Amino acid sequence: MNLHADILIIGGGLSGTMLAVQLLRRPGQRRILVIEPRAELGRGEAYSAVELGHTLNGNAARMSVDPDNPDDLTQWLAEHIASGGWPESAEQQVPVSELFPPRGLFGVYVQQRLAEAREDGAQQGSTVEHIRAEAVDLQIDTDSVQLTLENGQQLHGAYAVLATGMFPAARTPQTQSSGLNAAALDPWNVAAMRQLDAQSSVLIIGSGLTMVDAVVSLEQAGHRGPIEVFSRHGLLPHVRRQPPGWVDFLAEDHGIRSPRQLLRELRRHCRDAIAQGIDWQAPLDTVRAHIGRLWSQATDVQRRQFVRHVRPWWESHHHRSPPLSAQLVERLLSEGRLRIHAASFKGLEPCAEGGVSIRIRPRGEAQTCVVHGAALINSSGIEYDWRRVARPLPQQLLTRGLVQPGPLALGIAAAPDGAVVGEHGQAANRLFAMGPPLRGMWWESTAVTDVALQAKALAARLTDLERLRG
Repeated sequence: MNLHADILIIGGGLSGTMLAVQLLRRPGQRRILVIEPRAELGRGEAYSAVELGHTLNGNAARMSVDPDNPDDLTQWLAEHIASGGWPESAEQQVPVSELFPPRGLFGVYVQQRLAEAREDGAQQGSTVEHIRAEAVDLQIDTDSVQLTLENGQQLHGAYAVLATGMFPAARTPQTQSSGLNAAALDPWNVAAMRQLDAQSSVLIIGSGLTMVDAVVSLEQAGHRGPIEVFSRHGLLPHVRRQPPGWVDFLAEDHGIRSPRQLLRELRRHCRDAIAQGIDWQAPLDTVRAHIGRLWSQATDVQRRQFVRHVRPWWESHHHRSPPLSAQLVERLLSEGRLRIHAASFKGLEPCAEGGVSIRIRPRGEAQTCVVHGAALINSSGIEYDWRRVARPLPQQLLTRGLVQPGPLALGIAAAPDGAVVGEHGQAANRLFAMGPPLRGMWWESTAVTDVALQAKALAARLTDLERLRG
């Protein structure tokens, strides 16, 4: 194997694949290596799901991977359905742009765009190769980046990009582990759930979108027993609807800067919308385009206020559930099989009679209590604090001081162009990051549109650096 490349991309999920696509489309000849332990590029954690019930939480019109064509996914889906793919789409009875595709099918779409970009790149002599391995260490010298793989091999590149994607709490070894994941079922493992007694009680920690996926998994596994969900605030994701357009009030008033100002103005617009018979989601959806600006210009105090006081409501109102999944959750709630409890998880308890026991503290109460179930699912979302992710590469980068935690320990610190900032505050000239690791910089850095825009900008930055190198 030729171990030298122009650009090393660490991570081959959506982030790494979209960066490779953008690099292949740009003028110039370059060799790109994508280091990804999975068998396929373009899927990552989010799009490796195989169950049709695990769908995107945004409709096709919102999920294009082409920042220059917002209708790209809609167009691809229309062709795919016309050729006989995804016959189940007819059940949704909506236009193609309003469909919520299965996440596995979205992975196919991403892979096809990569295949097309490979053909474009080949015309200029550019290539992308998949190195199926886990990166465990990285070092930077004056003229290259050296990446060490789990088998001891070393790769060399002029530049490296951390496109590590998301670390789901349910699948992430943690340095401060409570043993939760060792005792819990994977939220997406339908086969494991089929081994449960269909009438048994299942406990779920967390009430966000991962919980919704877990409930879908249980339903598809044939589970028909009670489901008890525990989260600190007891908030469920709202269902995603398709509201009409609304005035972009944040574009008209840049004086809105603090979380308090934003909430006050947003509530006013939502009240106005409701008074006009318009869905309150319409004003909320206009905020999305301004989150990066608002977050980056906020003070540390304002950011902490947002995370502590606003975040749970932002997550439940903004990160909304796809309609079919929301309908299932609503049905189970009405049947009494699904119950949501506002309570904090305090740890596992010894359990002699089989199953699993957890200690929780109900919201507003000082005393804790123990709850027992046949099985436990960890649906507590994404782990953004790299200090808690017990994976070799994040730990080595932190130990070497090549990265430092981002604002409020969300992801890692970086300059506006994605250059990683080390422990001494210096922006690296050969190491960059994109996607979820930049959560602390932009707050929202995980959505498909976020990743697509970052990939385009970073590809332009890297090709500019290549020109400067000569």
